[in-house]
Amino acid sequence: MRIAIAKETAHLESRVAASPETVKKFTALGAVVAVETGAGLASGVTDADYEAAGATIAKTAAEAVKGADIVLAVRRPEPQALKGVNKGALVIAIMDPYGNEAAVKGLAEAGVAAFAMELMPRITRAQVMDVLSSQANLAGYRAVVDAAAEYGRAFPMMMTAAGTVPAARVFVMGAGVAGLQAIATARRLGAVVTATDVRPAAKEQVESLGAKFIAVEDEEFKQAETAGGYAKEMSDAYKQKQAELVAAHIAKQDVVITTALIPGRPAPKLVSRAMVESMKPGSVVVDLAVERGGNCELAKPGEVAVHNGVKIVGHLNVPGRLAATASSLYAKNLYAFVETLVSKETKAVAVNWDDELVKATCLTRDGAVVHPAFQPQG
Repeated sequence: MRIAIAKETAHLESRVAASPETVKKFTALGAVVAVETGAGLASGVTDADYEAAGATIAKTAAEAVKGADIVLAVRRPEPQALKGVNKGALVIAIMDPYGNEAAVKGLAEAGVAAFAMELMPRITRAQVMDVLSSQANLAGYRAVVDAAAEYGRAFPMMMTAAGTVPAARVFVMGAGVAGLQAIATARRLGAVVTATDVRPAAKEQVESLGAKFIAVEDEEFKQAETAGGYAKEMSDAYKQKQAELVAAHIAKQDVVITTALIPGRPAPKLVSRAMVESMKPGSVVVDLAVERGGNCELAKPGEVAVHNGVKIVGHLNVPGRLAATASSLYAKNLYAFVETLVSKETKAVAVNWDDELVKATCLTRDGAVVHPAFQPQG
């Protein structure tokens, strides 16, 4: 069984799909692991580290994937990058399939079985494989660090001989994994933190971290969660009431961090131009949804924009700004999933196509797109 890890080619992608720790584990499973030279450098892992863990170093990506039974990647590989893999090889990555049906079709035509890690079901046995959580957790932490770096004042309240420094007021929009970590990090830094979310269950989580919950808590709010634990799209009337409450609150904040995403849809617009203009000069907005269109109307992907003295931070690939930690956690997510696809006895790939994890994540198989959500239209 041959497992390949090539260097990521996507713009700004500094993460890598295997760590020396997971290479050791794959070797113990009976696999030969081939890593393209330099694949881990942006995450602080050298070729020598991989070799010491038992990997062989390939000079090129083509050499790494040649004869591979499993290809591990952070971002969806291009079909041409998979030339030379074994027929029916498993390709496991963050596939970003929504709106990229042509790319998914290309993987099917390449004859590989493609698995999208971000479609992993949110069930107990899959928690260790949940890449959305492992990466969003780091994004939430980094959002606060970036906000503190851009904000021209201290976060905690300080009593000094020269006078008292007031604590920064931080408002977190969206209390999923990223939002909760942002709340916890901002609290650790001494900020006064408030948060909002459309899911009723979030209120208790927000308050347990010492933040105050801000929301219009009507009947619709009480029903606003899908069975999978994601936020539901709200009615226009609710959005209007919530927007008015939030607008009044944002005007008093020093830092706003937005984390709201609905799978498969553009990011909901939460912070309007008028809201930004109501904030004091020197305030900061960090938009973690900028890759999906942004929660803030004025966010610009890959830039720190300034409007009326307010900084709007739109960094791309925020988990990749903590590449070493993000890669380490992502590699463990991948290993936990691959372990379920391999036979301990024969030390070969042995996918149980009826497993709920496989059904939920498998996009392509035997030359066709098999995931019901991404079938070609018509």
